[in-house]
Amino acid sequence: MITRRRFNQWLAAGLAAGTLPGSVAGNSATTQRPRTLRAAAIQMTPRLGDVAANLEQAEQLIRQAQKQGAEWIALPEMFTSAAAFHPDMLSAIRPVDGEPAQLLQRLSRQGNCVIGGSFLARRNGDVYNSFLLAFPDGSLLRHDKDYPSLWENCICVGGDDDGVLATPSGNVGAALCWELIRSGTARRMLGKVDLVIGGSCWWTLPDDADADSPLREINLQMLQQAPARFAGMLGVPVIHGSHAGPFQGFFSPDLPEVPYDSVYLGEAMVVDADGEVLARRSVREGAGVVLAEVSLPQEASPSRPIPQRFWTPEAMPDPWKDSWKRWLDTGSHYYRTVTKPYLETGEINEYVPEYLL
Repeated sequence: MITRRRFNQWLAAGLAAGTLPGSVAGNSATTQRPRTLRAAAIQMTPRLGDVAANLEQAEQLIRQAQKQGAEWIALPEMFTSAAAFHPDMLSAIRPVDGEPAQLLQRLSRQGNCVIGGSFLARRNGDVYNSFLLAFPDGSLLRHDKDYPSLWENCICVGGDDDGVLATPSGNVGAALCWELIRSGTARRMLGKVDLVIGGSCWWTLPDDADADSPLREINLQMLQQAPARFAGMLGVPVIHGSHAGPFQGFFSPDLPEVPYDSVYLGEAMVVDADGEVLARRSVREGAGVVLAEVSLPQEASPSRPIPQRFWTPEAMPDPWKDSWKRWLDTGSHYYRTVTKPYLETGEINEYVPEYLL
């Protein structure tokens, strides 16, 4: 991870004096704001829990974006594994400085661009959904997702940083999936960032649920609107990577044999500071890259207010809210009894529901 001393050395070496992709020469990090950035958002069709296959796909798509001149590139959330409740998720955990971080560093250096993506990262005896932002000199900045969502609680814990990353191009906000639809995320970044980069792993109802359920369309609209509304609340561009395609998991630790087969909903996109979607990729288009040039405002001018409620969508369904709260406890019990011991022994314990203890 980048340290304050390393960052100062970086500035002194001249990287901040105009050599970072998209940057403009000046006298300090706060004046190195790029006029425009060629931004790319990557959409993957992941193989659940298969780190090797997903790293290979990520590299192919990053190189595709680089060939198109991308200067800043956003991968999906959990780009090495995607997310579901499944035993294979345990084997997708990697050291925070392991293969995923090394891939980002290598491709950032080779392509002279900035690349960000999150994965299940082991650090100090715990697992986090860690977003790493890699720079051409090998430096890394990190944001740990604050609250795991739903199944994520089984495999990782939340972080406590504000998601504001100080870079030579200005402050950059990092936000992952449902962080984009929480008012608290926007409030802690308001007036503090020039750009937001992140990604999602956003799924829908199981395949065997009612095909005509209105929750399907509400859920999709929440995803489609999240990056644009977030951009509007902050007055800065958003680069949003995503996953698209089917996956096969299970319902929960208490119902470990009940299938939860579903689809990741896509919607990789690049959004400008006014909240206008400049480029997007639907779930039907599968894996690929979308690119657009975005202008970073000299002074952010939000076009929409940040709601006072916890969740920003007006139509956030009550079942979604209830499930999110319930999984904070259900998932954390699984994390304590299965995931934590796995980190120490490499063996998967039999899960016993808390109400039976």
